[in-house]
Amino acid sequence: MSQEFVMGIAREAVLTALYVAGPLLLISLLVGLGISILQATTQIQEQTLTFVPKIIAIFLGVLLFGNWMLNIMIDLTTRLFTQLSTLGL
Repeated sequence: MSQEFVMGIAREAVLTALYVAGPLLLISLLVGLGISILQATTQIQEQTLTFVPKIIAIFLGVLLFGNWMLNIMIDLTTRLFTQLSTLGL
């Protein structure tokens, strides 16, 4: 097993983690920004106000992007097992 091979696997794993987590993080960021703007304009400074909309938005994001995220993870796992079988370990 060469260093390039291991670094390639690590790069694929990190990119897959970014692809899977990216949409949910973006949704959370946009909902948090919207709630912050709403709090600033109405001067409501309740700290717990941001949690419920974020949780609902993340849940809807998982429902919307869940199939795509699962396919990305299955693809990575399939490629890893295929590469592992070619090593002859």
